[in-house]
Amino acid sequence: MNESILPSIRPSGPPPQPGVYADLAELVRLKFRTGGFSFLPRQPVHSILAGRHASRLRGRGLNFEEIRRYLPGDDIRNMDWHVTARTREPHVRVYTEERDRPVLLVIDQRQSMFFGSRRAMKSVVAAEAAALAAWRVLQAGDRVGALVFDDTDVVGIAPQRSEQQVLRIFETVVQKNHALRVDQGHRANPAMLNRVLVQTSRVAVHDFLVCLIGDATGADAESVRHITLISAHNDVLSLFIYDPLEAALPDAGRLVMAEGELQTEVDTSDRGLRERYQREFEQRLARIHELSRQRQIPVLPLSTAEPVQAQLRALLGARQRGRRP
Repeated sequence: MNESILPSIRPSGPPPQPGVYADLAELVRLKFRTGGFSFLPRQPVHSILAGRHASRLRGRGLNFEEIRRYLPGDDIRNMDWHVTARTREPHVRVYTEERDRPVLLVIDQRQSMFFGSRRAMKSVVAAEAAALAAWRVLQAGDRVGALVFDDTDVVGIAPQRSEQQVLRIFETVVQKNHALRVDQGHRANPAMLNRVLVQTSRVAVHDFLVCLIGDATGADAESVRHITLISAHNDVLSLFIYDPLEAALPDAGRLVMAEGELQTEVDTSDRGLRERYQREFEQRLARIHELSRQRQIPVLPLSTAEPVQAQLRALLGARQRGRRP
């Protein structure tokens, strides 16, 4: 890849702070860390997409080509029994694999994603996951597009099979990522999730792989309805981004917590508070898994505490074999 084009699309402003803001150059370098996982139907035995968990991804579709006489080695499952009965000779239906399957990345860069207690902010993890997915899809020969959204608007990038289009996705993600602040009056907008899902249903009409990348803030009954409509004619995969501090509140005495301009002081030494906090996260995660079970949507939980590529390899069943992440 010619990295000389990077300066022309690099966002202006101060250099990104590692883990706090996404770095365009780092998203480009992730191209070389996509080994060990795949979104294609054939999955390793340990993959979360294999076996009984939800559904396998259907992969590229099939185009009907012709009906011809049966030849030794043909798959008997493709036998056309009507023609066979009429001609009294075995005939099979012949299919060819479609050239590609478009992939739509739905990338959350809202204020709720601007949080992290370990390696990186949730917003940065979403950017990294999107980059790894985009490069992997492009390497498989498929088209990739995106809907990148924050608390105010959605930017759509049409699916194409080109590195230039991947870079446009990264540029859009980085621009929205670098706009996240806690001191400029930014207000969270949970309703944006349903707005982007409506737009997703208009873009992903048929035979897409839709990757929802975010923390599911704002998910409600309307969200379930939209996702049900999307999954009726497409594959849907949820990359659920979370921070360990969301899952379990530490016993650290009195802490000041903030969301935008709102601040509150809590006593984390209160065991009851910590239990309620953990229970709320577990219930939220349970709702996501219930949606996964009912709608056959695999969920890949991604923590902010570990490198994204290592987590994808573990979730999608690849063996590390001592290779570096």
